[in-house]
Amino acid sequence: MTASGAASLEVAAMSKRFGANIALADVDMRVPAGTLHALLGENGAGKSTLVKCIIGSYRADQGDILFDGREVAINGPRAARALGLGMVYQHFTLVGGMTVAENMVMARPKIPTIVNWRAERRALEDFMARMPFRVPLDRRVATLAAGEKQKVEILKLLYLGCRFLILDEPTAVLTPTEADEVLRFLRDLVEAHKLTVLMITHKFREVTAYADAVTVLRRGRLAGAGAVRDLTPAAMAAMMVGTMPAATRTDRNTAPSQETRLKIEALAAIRDDGVAALDGVSLSVRAGEIVGIAGVSGNGQRELVEVLAGQRRAVAGEIRIDGQPFRFTRAEIRRYGVRCLPEEPLANAGVARMTVAENLALRDFDVPPFAARGIWLDRAAMRAAAMLRIEDYNVRPPDPDLRLGALSGGNVQRAILARELTGEVRVLIVANPCFGLDFTATAEIRARLMAARNRGVAILLVSEDLDEIQELADRILVMAGGRIAYESSAAEVDLAAIGMAMAAH
Repeated sequence: MTASGAASLEVAAMSKRFGANIALADVDMRVPAGTLHALLGENGAGKSTLVKCIIGSYRADQGDILFDGREVAINGPRAARALGLGMVYQHFTLVGGMTVAENMVMARPKIPTIVNWRAERRALEDFMARMPFRVPLDRRVATLAAGEKQKVEILKLLYLGCRFLILDEPTAVLTPTEADEVLRFLRDLVEAHKLTVLMITHKFREVTAYADAVTVLRRGRLAGAGAVRDLTPAAMAAMMVGTMPAATRTDRNTAPSQETRLKIEALAAIRDDGVAALDGVSLSVRAGEIVGIAGVSGNGQRELVEVLAGQRRAVAGEIRIDGQPFRFTRAEIRRYGVRCLPEEPLANAGVARMTVAENLALRDFDVPPFAARGIWLDRAAMRAAAMLRIEDYNVRPPDPDLRLGALSGGNVQRAILARELTGEVRVLIVANPCFGLDFTATAEIRARLMAARNRGVAILLVSEDLDEIQELADRILVMAGGRIAYESSAAEVDLAAIGMAMAAH
């Protein structure tokens, strides 16, 4: 490291416009040295714009930045790094084919023509000896677990002399064990006054467990700030949405039925590259039950949902609905009431260029009242039905003639969920339904899922958000290596065992 000691940051009256859109308006924020500060807000609140103005990726229209008590002008990430200010992005920026040592050395702004690896190795080992956590310098990055990669990203910036780190959703791709390990690692550096951290996160659990203070943005403006010890999650949520949020979550009001609605036996499938994705997956979901499948991305969850949605062919195994073989025909989907909300619904469950009304009618456009004499589409009926669904599910803007692709991510989710939960629904497959959504949209969608469960719908919920699964599921399974690696009732779940299973230990 070229410098030592945590640095402070202060932002005063930061503003940024994009055309007529006000992304930031007179935002103030103070992050004292040696603290872990959380930046909260709904999607579109201005969090990313603020940190990009700080790091120099955007040029603010007005406002001042004080770094370590000195007013500075930052014209880009390289200038920020020269000051000791770095950013760790949500997606890894490491080179998988290079070792940890090579990634750390090659990240420097100036690299000599001939690298003295013996000297570099000594310097790296000396640096690691001063850190509360070490990673194997000779390991190729591609062989590391996600938590180890996240630590390398952090260590890389510390090695370059950064004393203030901005982290964008640092635990989004981590197992619970890895997430806690990374955040404890950061907390150790903060408490040793070697580092200051500004962390963008949607997870209140992380805020209450690790952060000292929060700044909350809403619609580009400062909505509130304070010490974490003085705030509850409900109070922070109220700052984010402008009022104390209504009780959108529906509690469980019934026990699951003994009737098995969905049964999967020894299911196998192949990935696009020819490697096995599912290896003998067996599970069941009862009526009025939510079965949650947790796991780190890439362990077969996407392929499982694609098979259950009829988008990928199984090479072995069987799927049964109400005890009968299920073959994914349109007639069977209607008969058994099978619906699906896949990951990235705009790409996998909707047609971006079609209107909202047309997308809402995709399940039943060929039957009355939308089909006249089996040939003609009754667009007036489609539009009228769409208006009812739009109002019921709070799709914004409430325009049935707008193209689906023009909606925000949360409103696309609402629209597709409105379609999939309309009519006689008996089985619902859901994948990462709230990924990337803000607090309000997340609360609404989770409440809809719980309400469907209480009506007797059998729901298979695949999610990389363990907090979401814990909140909603009656039973929890973990997928690792294309298999079911763990199963427990929600009441008896062992978080340590889940973390081990997710990490394939």
